[in-house]
Amino acid sequence: MSVMTEQKRANPAPLGLSGFALTTLILSIYNAGLLTQGVSAVMGLAAFYGGLAQLLAGILEWRAGNTFGYVAFFTYGAFWEWYFLTSLLGGAAPQGIGIVLIAFGIFTLVMWFGTFKSNLGLFMTFLLLWITFFLLGIGLMISNTALVHAGGYVGILTAIAAWYTGLATVVAEALGTSPPLGRPVLH
Repeated sequence: MSVMTEQKRANPAPLGLSGFALTTLILSIYNAGLLTQGVSAVMGLAAFYGGLAQLLAGILEWRAGNTFGYVAFFTYGAFWEWYFLTSLLGGAAPQGIGIVLIAFGIFTLVMWFGTFKSNLGLFMTFLLLWITFFLLGIGLMISNTALVHAGGYVGILTAIAAWYTGLATVVAEALGTSPPLGRPVLH
């Protein structure tokens, strides 16, 4: 009689968080007004690292039975694919993009409530992300560059929080320790 053992599988969350973080960081640098030329550099990241990598992480979270991770990664992966296609096809009116960003802000706000019993890293990532979406969305809706720039700066902080959350897990696993992600917000 042979005994089957469960094979250890990699955690897909660091991939999803890293794809999200790097793509968000680069676009946020442009949104903040720190760079004004070469925004097309975001396109490949949006299609593959922000988009495809997160879609893959979402599918792997689904296989692992993690509904939150599945919904989050798949949705934000689809967001980056939307961004890629919208930009590739000539963009849309700022008000149209703004309303989509506000809708993603609402989605992210609701998802943020799902992080209250999670770690502080994930809590901060989602907190900063819904603020980013609302600042960018409202800024585009009312043509307010200062709000868009503020959204860019908060987006940079969002990327840092997401990267830390994902990479702390990778480094901790490599060292055989627990990731330093902070205690859950609600115990």
